[in-house]
Amino acid sequence: MRKKVLIVEDNLILCDMLEKWLLKAGYDVATAMDEFFARRKIKEGDVALVLTDVRLPKGDGISLLEWSVRQKLPVPFVIMTGYASIADAVRAVKLGAKDYLPKPVYEEQLLELLHGLLKLPVTVVREKKLLERCGPAARETERVAKRVAGSECAVMILGPNGSGKESVARMIHLHSPRKDNPFVAVNCGCIPRELAASEFFGHVKGAFTGAVKDTEGYFGRARGGTLFLDEIGNMSYEMQVLLLRVLQEKVYSPVGSRMELEADVRILSATNEDMGRVMQEGRFREDLYYRLAEFEVCQPSLAECPEDILPLADFFRRQYSEEMRLETSGFTGQAEAALLSYSWPGNVRQLANRVRRAVLLAESPLLSQRDLGLEGTACEAGSLKRKSILDGIDEKERICRALEENGNNISRASEALGMSRPTFYKKMEKYGLK
Repeated sequence: MRKKVLIVEDNLILCDMLEKWLLKAGYDVATAMDEFFARRKIKEGDVALVLTDVRLPKGDGISLLEWSVRQKLPVPFVIMTGYASIADAVRAVKLGAKDYLPKPVYEEQLLELLHGLLKLPVTVVREKKLLERCGPAARETERVAKRVAGSECAVMILGPNGSGKESVARMIHLHSPRKDNPFVAVNCGCIPRELAASEFFGHVKGAFTGAVKDTEGYFGRARGGTLFLDEIGNMSYEMQVLLLRVLQEKVYSPVGSRMELEADVRILSATNEDMGRVMQEGRFREDLYYRLAEFEVCQPSLAECPEDILPLADFFRRQYSEEMRLETSGFTGQAEAALLSYSWPGNVRQLANRVRRAVLLAESPLLSQRDLGLEGTACEAGSLKRKSILDGIDEKERICRALEENGNNISRASEALGMSRPTFYKKMEKYGLK
């Protein structure tokens, strides 16, 4: 079932652009220009998410959110806001908004956010920075991924939810001969079975009710590049049969057409399922599995790689600080200990969300345990783990990095490393730093 997004925006050009992006990505769309009409649309009961600007000609997005909360309507909100009104985003998040989007809004940023909230297929439209993981297990995954990238074999990436399997797929694509062609990512678990053939292979005009023009599917969009099938273990059985034929014959036909097109794509897939158990239960074809898993790569969980936690947290801090144009310089020692003590059941994705929220809510350049929402996390074990991890990194390098990231401010740099100022000065003198 397609999910409807309500766009509440009085800028007609922006509203039209957002609507085109969402329709292309497979969403149903409704629009409203002010709070009054938005309330009427929400009351109709078929809105899955509200994407609203803060400033509206009548009412505003914040009061619309407050009204929805008072009415006990379980509709998630995403607030769009300009950089000058970042305080509005803070207020919206505290009121219960699921997330916010700083303006100007970009297509990939919007689609990935909605993909996470509504679980519909999303097409990746431009390159992103890859995750920076440095633990031994993650480094081994990276090494294996780069080695297999040069081949054409189908790779299945295994690992828990939120561990960064798509980042591994991107790495394989970017180190492959297909790197200059499209990378298309599809969430297989949320494609309705009755729409699967059309979504993957496209359709011609008149093929079914509502097919008003020829439409290209995922195989067409990824032509010459890489097609990444996420959550492959949740693919419908009917779609498994169709996909197996394409992988065997290397051709496909759009729905309603007899023309055969070459399936010129490299297939990468990912799942968090135990595929052996899934096949035993009869939910996944064994012959398709062996077509997709010519080579397997395992992405470790964040809990398996504590060395990754602080570098990843800083990676996300820099990314979101730049995105929101907010100045941050690092984490307090207590915040780092809390990050290391927490179990991270949601893996890298959960860490990214915590840091993003912290960047938005922080009142000082150093993000605190409270900003991260980890006040209840016991930090003793994290402090020991933090010391153990940091001891493994060259001390001079850490001091130089802290100084650079904090604009050579001694107080901030020493606090970021959990050192007193006198100790920090002694370390600088020891390594000949000025």
